[in-house]
Order: sequence, then structure tokens, then C-alpha cells
Amino acid sequence: MNGADLKPGAIIRGPMLPEPVEVLVVAPVGDSIKVTGAGQKTGQVHQRLLTAGQLALLEAMRQEAFDGDPLHFKLGIEAARLGLAYEYDPYFSLSIARVDPLPHQLEAVYDYFLKLPRIRFLLADDPGAGKTIMAGLLLKELKIRGLVTRTLIVAPANLTFQWQRELKDKFREQFDVMRGDVLR
Repeated sequence: MNGADLKPGAIIRGPMLPEPVEVLVVAPVGDSIKVTGAGQKTGQVHQRLLTAGQLALLEAMRQEAFDGDPLHFKLGIEAARLGLAYEYDPYFSLSIARVDPLPHQLEAVYDYFLKLPRIRFLLADDPGAGKTIMAGLLLKELKIRGLVTRTLIVAPANLTFQWQRELKDKFREQFDVMRGDVLR
């Protein structure tokens, strides 16, 4: 580095400096240059009288411009927050679902299903017990936690479209109906 490159605002480091320093003032003093700067880590003011040989040992640190789109930054931060939300809120899927579950549904999903080491099972219960809500809550939680990539729901033929509609309306989950003639 030479004296012409040394300007206020530049961040430099070198063997004669205890930490990277942001240059505040550059003043020539005879054959040397007096550099005053603030340490990047401590904020402490450093003053050095540098010769041409010492200037050659200085290295300018690259500064990344923070000129990205603020909306994209906000969306990225929000995505990261949502990706970790389940770690801080064990009932996170309730806040993004459009349901008011009953206590037995919450107990089944959060006290039994999610505590299993590997979740691969058939959910069946009495008629009217809220299987769709339990399945939707479980599916949302597993998706948020990154534990499920594919889902197969087998429902009686007369309830297929009801399941499809309720999962879409209450949990914003889109499923395709596959009938026997398609699978053959």
C-alpha cells in the first residue's frame, strides 16, 4: 500500500497495528505519514507514524457494500426466523393454521405423535373425533421441522374431497386426489 491509497474511511491492517483499523486522519509528517484510526474490534484510537517501508506492509481490507434490496433482506431474515420458530414455540403450527383444536387433538399431536422417534403410522379414530385437524396439525409441525417431504393420505372414497378441501382451507395444504383408475 502507498500513501496515496491511504484515505479516511479505509480499513487497514498490518504488523504494526494490534487490530484492523478504520483510518480517520492521514497527515504527512516529513518523509513519513501520521495515521490516526479507530480499532474495528475495540474502538480504541491508534496513532502511528509510518515510514514508506511500513506503508508497504499495510494491507487494505476489502469492504463489502451493504447495498442489497432491503425487502429481500427482510424476507430472508423472516424465512430464517420461521425456519427456527418451532424450536421456540412448540405449538407453532397452531399460529399458522385456521383451526381451533379441541384438547384431545392437541394432546394426541403434541404429547404423543411428535414425541415418537420416527413418525410413520396410521391415524384412525372414532367418527367425528377430529382426525382431519389432528392430521393437519401433525403435517404442519412435521413440515415446519423439516421431518417430512412426502405425504400420503388414504381416506374413504366418500370423504376424499372433504379431506382435500379441509386441508386446503384450514392448513393451506394442497393435495392431489389419486383414484384407482389412475394408479393402474
